[in-house]
Amino acid sequence: MFESVSTLLAEHDDLQQQLSDPELHSDPARSKRVNRRYAELSRIVAAHSAWKQGVEDLAAAREFAADDESFAEEVPALEESLAEAEEKLRRLLIPRDPDDARDVIMEIKAGEGGAESMLFVADLLRMYLHYAESKGWKTELLERTESDLGGYKDVQVAVKGRSTDPAEGVWAHLKYEGGVHRVQRVPATESQGRIHTSAAGVLVFPEVDEPEEVEINPNDLKIDVFRSSGPGGQSVNTTDSAVRITHLPTGIVVSMQNEKSQLQNREAGMRVLRARILAKQQEELDAEASAARKSQIRTVDRSERIRTYNFPENRIADHRTGYKAYNLDQVMDGALEPIIQSAITADEESRLAAVGTDV
Repeated sequence: MFESVSTLLAEHDDLQQQLSDPELHSDPARSKRVNRRYAELSRIVAAHSAWKQGVEDLAAAREFAADDESFAEEVPALEESLAEAEEKLRRLLIPRDPDDARDVIMEIKAGEGGAESMLFVADLLRMYLHYAESKGWKTELLERTESDLGGYKDVQVAVKGRSTDPAEGVWAHLKYEGGVHRVQRVPATESQGRIHTSAAGVLVFPEVDEPEEVEINPNDLKIDVFRSSGPGGQSVNTTDSAVRITHLPTGIVVSMQNEKSQLQNREAGMRVLRARILAKQQEELDAEASAARKSQIRTVDRSERIRTYNFPENRIADHRTGYKAYNLDQVMDGALEPIIQSAITADEESRLAAVGTDV
């Protein structure tokens, strides 16, 4: 059982040797990769050690049970503990999403519902900022287009984690947020108290660690500059500081006007562009391997309705995992962890079923 562990244990030992080499830390990109992999394998090493100890303890208890009833009484509990250790190790041996340790760039866009949808975008942004704060992550507002009523037509935010462990990565948690989020409530603009249904779209991209990771030919870029504007089209700058970057081979367009400096807007735009190109490359790989991945929770279908926020009933419902709770007020304050964990668990179960006994 767990034939693949020996190879991983050897890799863990090798990485430990690399981490003790001072030269490794002179190469930040390589050091980051090694630390991430070491953190991932350390979980497997600890789980394998616990499972192996459980096997030995159970075997010893069974051996002595014939002569001492006290050992026989311990057998059921040891069997249960061993089964739990085995399941934990089996889950850890499922190949991880290679992007799990990455930071992310999240885009929230207003959809069906007009002004109410724009207000909902602001609510979702606040929810994610509070969730990030609870996880100890840093956030950076890259771009926003405000609406007349105080919401946003669209907003882009970067979320950066602190842990090298892929299981604690930002992408490992927020990748499940991509899709259509539906809200049911009485809008602030509704005078007769009628409940309306609106929607907002959330896009989540793993951020590129190093600019060189995604090759972009400067000749493939069309860069336009223009004056930024605020709600209602009013001018908020007297210089051409806003930047629009078009990547000609893919047709991806990124616009930035949040900063007063054209250089800062261009740098922020390139960050988003690299993330989108990386996501597009991953989508193409996913398409090639769709038969192996189609059962997973992770989706790149941005039209999929993933969640409903029902304010009159204080209800939150995730349509992919079946999760439902009546604490929407807490969720909107950032209490997202149970919902995200339900997606992580469903994803693990589907991948475990896909690999079967191969682990």
